[in-house]
Parts: sequence; structure tokens; C-alpha cells
Amino acid sequence: MAVLDRPAGAGRPHVVASPPGTGVEAPLPDRVLMKGNEAIAEAAIAAGCDAYFGYPITPQAELLEWMARRMPEEGRAFVQAESELAAINMALGAAAAGARVLVSSSSPGISLMAEGMSYMAGSRLPVVLVNVMRGGPGLGSIGASQADYLQATKGHGHGDYRVPVLAPSSIAEAIELVGDAFVLAERYRTPVMILADGILGQAMEPVVPRFRSIPKPTADWILEGAAGRDPRVVRSLHIRPDELEEANEVLQATYAEITAKERRWAGESLDGAEVVVVAYGTAARVARTAVERAREDGLRAGLFRPITLWPFPAPALREAAAGARAVLAVELSAGQLVEDVRLAIEGTVPVFHHGRTGGMVPSPDEVVAAMRKAWAVTPGKAPTRPGTVTPETAPGGVR
Repeated sequence: MAVLDRPAGAGRPHVVASPPGTGVEAPLPDRVLMKGNEAIAEAAIAAGCDAYFGYPITPQAELLEWMARRMPEEGRAFVQAESELAAINMALGAAAAGARVLVSSSSPGISLMAEGMSYMAGSRLPVVLVNVMRGGPGLGSIGASQADYLQATKGHGHGDYRVPVLAPSSIAEAIELVGDAFVLAERYRTPVMILADGILGQAMEPVVPRFRSIPKPTADWILEGAAGRDPRVVRSLHIRPDELEEANEVLQATYAEITAKERRWAGESLDGAEVVVVAYGTAARVARTAVERAREDGLRAGLFRPITLWPFPAPALREAAAGARAVLAVELSAGQLVEDVRLAIEGTVPVFHHGRTGGMVPSPDEVVAAMRKAWAVTPGKAPTRPGTVTPETAPGGVR
């Protein structure tokens, strides 16, 4: 497909575990062709996932199928539960017992897991949850979508909680972020979500299979029997209001620390950019091509790609857009990412939106046209390179 012409993050270094006792990097393996769902699954296995729970749903079914074969080969736990409700609660129990847990599903299944996610957040349990988004609302379609952005970044379930949300835009980056997700989950004792769209889950790309082995930290809260010590308690139920408030204050302090330390983003062609495009996942890959075409035509454009959707890299975006005349959010939804973009910009630069829904993917030419329109209707110094865009020549601009 044209939108997958070049992986976002191609050429970035990927960490690999050293051979035991050598202290040196393992030899580079040859590139192999991998499907996104399968690469995510294998990355989790390499990272040390002890237990997987899930239920089949497109477009993430291959992830479950890969784990069904590979986890028993590794002598680890695989359970295809009777429902998404069962899967997420099995994950809660396994995580409380100290297992490194992965759960995966797609949009409607993720909705069913919302209550369990809130319980895990309230219990401070490290679990990695993969959502390969599909079209909605309702049963929708199996086409790619990014319409679960608000669900993922604003809490998912009930109560005052958040979870870190990582958004890969290539299969190579997805492999990298799986290891990061387990690290973050265990560092902060929190569920972590990897948010991918259906194209990323279903696409195949050549990758260097340099999966990371993640050392497991010691933990003093795991429920593993109380012989010779006081019993431990893992729970989200606090009947007394003062105790529940205290538990919530611990969570909020954790989220503040995550926000301060774990924001991630990538930028391209931002120096001197007059139009800054903000996009993630597949939309970022389309936007990359659009930015290149716009620059060839004389429109100085740049790409800002948030990797952590929560915590959103607002300070970095605000800085990147400080000299721009317009910011354009591009996404596979009716307008969800754009809300965080507007909050980050704080009214300093006009923010525009271009989105497609229902499994439709914008073309690079669509995005270029949206950039030109945004440029045309906002004040600023005109580009001086060949192919200058003016209000008269910008498609959809003011005549």
C-alpha cells in the first residue's frame, strides 16, 4: 500500500540483549518479513512475558494465534478465555501473583475490559495491554481506525486513573515499544497500553528481529505466600473515604512522575516549519510523505509524532510549533488527537484537523491539500522557495 512506503522510525537503533557473560552486543541477524501482530507477540515473549490472556477478535487475532503456539513452546501460560471480561480478570490475578502479563484485543473487546483495567490501576498492577484498533462505533468494521484515542488516553474505565499509552508507527518501533511497555509497567506499578491501528497489526515489513530480554525487578508486593512474614494485600477496594483518598493520592503522585519523566516524541523537518503536522501510527506515515511533497512544492512543513499519547508531549509540541503559522492534526478519527493538540498549543497557533473514519485512510495528497488550506487562511510570512503557495493557489483557500 502506498501509505506504507517507508516505515516511520526506519534506521533507528534497536537494543538487543548481550549473550550471557559477554557484555557485548549480539551479532546482527538478517532482516525478516514479519506481520505487526506477530512481531508484537514475539517481542513480548522475548521480553519475558510469563502469561498471556486473550480472546479472538479482528484485527488482532494473529497476535493471539502466535501466542497460542509460542507460549506453550516456551513452557509459559497461554489462555484463550471465554470472553474479554474473563481475560482481563485472569490477567489481574496473574499479575498480582507476580507474572509478567500481556493481554491483547481490539476496540469492542477493549471496551469490555474497562472495568478490569480500572481494578488493575487501583490495585497498582503491572500489565501490558495491546489494542489493535478497528473501525467503530459499535461493531463497526475491521478496517483501521484511531477512534479509541480518547478511550485510551483519558482513563478507559471508571475512576481517577490514567495509564501510559505508547503508539508505534512501524513494526520495528512496535517491537521496541513492547519492551519499553513492560519496563514502564513494572517501574511504576501500572497497566500500560500499546495503541496500534489495524494497518499496523496486519501489515508486513522487513525488520531486524532484535528483540529485548527485559530483566525482571524484585518486588515486595507480590502475593506469593506469607510463610515467615506478614501477609501482603493487593486490592482496589477501600471502604473508608480517607483511605481511598490516600490511595488516590499515591496514584496521582505516580502519574505526575510519569508525566515528568516519560514523555516521548519524534520530529522531522521541524526547523523553520510554517505548518506543523501532528500525527501518530499509520496517520504519521501518511503525513511523512505529505510533508516531503509539500516541501518539494515550497511549503515549509514539518512532522511532530507523539510516541507517548499519554503523557502527551505537550511542552515539546508547543516549542516545535512556536514559529509556525498553523498546526494540523491528522488522524484516522473524527477528531480526538486534535483535542490534546489544542490543549498543548494553548491558543498560540491556529490548530486545524484532517481526519478520515470508518477504516478509510487519507492519502498524502489529501494531507498536502489540508496543509495548504491551513497555510492560506492564517497570517504569516510567505514561503520564498520555488513553488510558493498563496491564498489564490492553495486548494480550498480564501479567494
